[in-house]
Amino acid sequence: MRRYRITGREHPTVVLEETEDLDPGHGELRVDLRAASLNYRDLVVAKRFTDVVPLSDGAGIVSAIGSGVEGFAIGDRVVIGFMPGWVEGEFSEAKKASSLGGPGVDGVLAEQIVVPATGVVHLPDPISFEAASTLPCAGVTAWSALFERRPVQPGETVLLLGTGGVSIFALQLAKLAGARVIITSSSDAKLERARALGADHVINYTARPDWEEEVLGLTGGIGADLAVDVAGPATLSKTLRATRFGGRISLMGVLTGFGGEVDTGAILEKRITLQGIYVGPVATLRALIATGIKPEIDRVFPFEEADAAYQALRAAGHVGKLVVQIGD
Repeated sequence: MRRYRITGREHPTVVLEETEDLDPGHGELRVDLRAASLNYRDLVVAKRFTDVVPLSDGAGIVSAIGSGVEGFAIGDRVVIGFMPGWVEGEFSEAKKASSLGGPGVDGVLAEQIVVPATGVVHLPDPISFEAASTLPCAGVTAWSALFERRPVQPGETVLLLGTGGVSIFALQLAKLAGARVIITSSSDAKLERARALGADHVINYTARPDWEEEVLGLTGGIGADLAVDVAGPATLSKTLRATRFGGRISLMGVLTGFGGEVDTGAILEKRITLQGIYVGPVATLRALIATGIKPEIDRVFPFEEADAAYQALRAAGHVGKLVVQIGD
């Protein structure tokens, strides 16, 4: 079988190699992958680690079954959890360590992968492999941001930053929940696509650098009930300003780095709940699939053009998800 590996740190790239087919062990499945999607995390991994089979999000067909596995058959269509070791329950360091496509754990930019059967979810026939491959990271992250601990309610206002995979999933899910959505971008063309997907209000943050003031204006000076911040330290203080007293912020983004100044006074004075999000369990992936959500896919690349998919991810010109098609 063929798979890609990350090589080089100064100028990381993915290199195609051939290796032997994989055999599942006890409690494991071998999945012949048919599609994989990219996330911003994959750029971070490429800069920090080498000799890794990248990408965390994949879907395909069960091609071999290890001993002790029940509930699966050869030929089953499946999608794999971002962290196959986190099936349900509380998060832990050990569950985080099972994240695919990161340090020490090979990912899905390959024709085959072996994973624990408990980390795999059956895929309904109407969902394509390409669509399913976008769900494990971005889709589950968006679900966790909206519905974990204190679920978004009908009529609430949700603020979304950007039009990448997580934000677009959050837009779709928030509208399904009956919420009002405000979304930002630096591109009017992207904002029009977001509006077509149901966004109630759009803000170009290049034309309006004080976008948080516009959010306040759109909410009668109150602010958003829930904000989903995918950018991190460069935007968090503005997001705090744009969030109402007693509101909440789901923070999962590192687009602007891992450190920086934060207006902790606003968190305290406005009694804002700030929740860190790191994807979610396999149980959430199963719940997400049950919604019948139709992912927004910007472009699909052939397996042989995986490097072009990375280049497109770096260019950040897409709305929604970028996908690599694998196999037939």
